[in-house]
Amino acid sequence: MSDIVLSAGVRSNLLQLQQTSDLITQTQTRLATGKRVNSALDNAINFFTAQGLDNRANDLTSLLDSMSNAINTIQAANNGITGITKLVQSAQSLVSQANQTSDTATRATLATQFNALLTQIGQLAGDSGFNGVNLLGGDKLTVNFNEDASSSTTVTGVDYTNANASPLSVNNSTNNWADAAAIAVSGTQLTAALTVLRSESQTLSANLSTVQIRQDFTKATINTLSNGSASLTLADSNEEGANLLALQTRQQLSTTALSLASQADQNVLRLFQ
Repeated sequence: MSDIVLSAGVRSNLLQLQQTSDLITQTQTRLATGKRVNSALDNAINFFTAQGLDNRANDLTSLLDSMSNAINTIQAANNGITGITKLVQSAQSLVSQANQTSDTATRATLATQFNALLTQIGQLAGDSGFNGVNLLGGDKLTVNFNEDASSSTTVTGVDYTNANASPLSVNNSTNNWADAAAIAVSGTQLTAALTVLRSESQTLSANLSTVQIRQDFTKATINTLSNGSASLTLADSNEEGANLLALQTRQQLSTTALSLASQADQNVLRLFQ
């Protein structure tokens, strides 16, 4: 079959119509996706740059979960210290009561209550974990702040599950507090334990502040990365809408022009009739 020969006018208008149709398809795609760069064919530099920014934002987003877990773990430990502190203060109250009486039976009863509180201290510490990590049970918590873990912090836990052992070192009452010396020893140990608890609480507060600051920083960084990616790829819906309207008008004009060009060719045919 021989090639179809079109006149110059028809071919020119047909080319314009095809180009307009392609532009309409492109504009409709931008409006549908909300992006002016949907593939590397649209703009290779912007596409791959935006992809890199999005990938890093996604990596940092996954770290936010671990930071949130770390914050909850530290807060759980701090809650445990608050509870242990109250138990120690209750034990101090028992020591004070024992100092105010010389009755051996009363002192023995108070000593039994004192020993029960020490047991409760260990149990409370054992229940102060979060998601399998207990900073009051001697566990260690490492929190990563960037993708390659080159920036991180480690929270070293303490073991309070046995109040008799270090670092609390509050021993069971000696000879049921039968003498004032034994009561005094318990009082001294409780005072030292409170100092240890307050020091650990300050350490946990400092670590908590660090993680919270890095969490806020990471959220701000993710927002910056997302905005940077959007500025490279997102389309202006108002502009694209105006473009589509203009292209549709151009398409109608091109169709009319193509019809007129065809009529000009038909006029030649009439000369032979």
